[in-house]
Amino acid sequence: MSVPETSQAMTCGCGLSTRADTSDALAEALAQAARGLQGPADLAILLFSGEHVEAAEKLARQARRQLAHAVVLGASAEGVIAGSRELDEPPALVVWLARWPGVRLVPMQLKFQRTPEGGVLEGWPDTLMGPWPTGSFLVLGDPFSFPAELLLERLNEDRPGVAAVGGMASAAPEPGGNRLILQDRVLDEGAVVLHVSGPVRLATLVSQGCRPIGRPLVVTRAERNILYELGGKPALAQLRELFQTLPTSEQRLVQRALHVGRVVSEYKDRFEQGDFLIRNVVGIDPSSGAIAVGDYFRPGQTVQFHVRDEEAADAELKQLLASTQHRLAQPPAGGLLFTCNGRGRRMFSHPDHDAAAVRRVWPDLPLAGFFAQGEVGPVGPHNFLHGFTASLALFLAGDGQV
Repeated sequence: MSVPETSQAMTCGCGLSTRADTSDALAEALAQAARGLQGPADLAILLFSGEHVEAAEKLARQARRQLAHAVVLGASAEGVIAGSRELDEPPALVVWLARWPGVRLVPMQLKFQRTPEGGVLEGWPDTLMGPWPTGSFLVLGDPFSFPAELLLERLNEDRPGVAAVGGMASAAPEPGGNRLILQDRVLDEGAVVLHVSGPVRLATLVSQGCRPIGRPLVVTRAERNILYELGGKPALAQLRELFQTLPTSEQRLVQRALHVGRVVSEYKDRFEQGDFLIRNVVGIDPSSGAIAVGDYFRPGQTVQFHVRDEEAADAELKQLLASTQHRLAQPPAGGLLFTCNGRGRRMFSHPDHDAAAVRRVWPDLPLAGFFAQGEVGPVGPHNFLHGFTASLALFLAGDGQV
């Protein structure tokens, strides 16, 4: 295997500043990130806490001026990630730079519009209307104005196998408070999206933080998000039978952290952790024996009950990281991590849990990210919007996906 020349090598860099002044913070983080590159940046990701929201326009202009040849994207967040650190006490600003020789980057701003025929996404570039390279997508959106599920459904239907990763901005608890950056523009709605194609490979990992309990069950009666029967019995009856077999500690988890996993691909002889799309149980009707879940079901699908806690989330992330490392032929050049704002110190007893776990596997990885109000990532062949997950994107030299 030939080694590329230094001037053509894929390199990434990450910088962090906790300075309160936005200009000073950008200068410090940018200088740190640039040290990891071997030439000018092709892509810059700016992730910043709420203290920098009011100065977002200044941030975008200055970044664009200093990174004249790079595509610039950004998002505001409740907390940011840099290296092995998770910073949920602002101020904080992270700059992640990538030098990707030969890679094609197509940035876009997408907006959701309601029409008499239904909702549509506006802003799709003409260059992606017809045939285009498979590639992958990076999505940074506002959770109050952009229905990410609509974009992901379109990709899953029209471009099967194309991966999308990213997260929803989380700096504000109400509409209009988040900020997104696209080049030198600042937006308070919609999404900024980047299509990436060419000699860069994407490896993805979505840790949903749950472990299965009981056994897989076939849906025998369902309507939209209501499970009426599993394996020919009322869904609640199946859950009660399982509950009686569990130790006391797991019974307590069922009572406060019950989820249902739906198998994403049925073409397997046996299903393991990672084969399920995890969704919350939102209600139980004792009179009918039905269970309401945050997902849609149809008869014939396979589901399994799951529980979520710190131990399960820790074990699953470590297992997925180990399997990802095993299948990669080379260390990644850089990574982006989008972890739920319900994780971090809200879920784990130790700080920096997700970021530190990634860096233990790849100690020198230029890693950036943020605590999101919804995480985008693929499970099996399809892309989904998740909650309580850690969605990791790893970038390597080469073509296609890993």
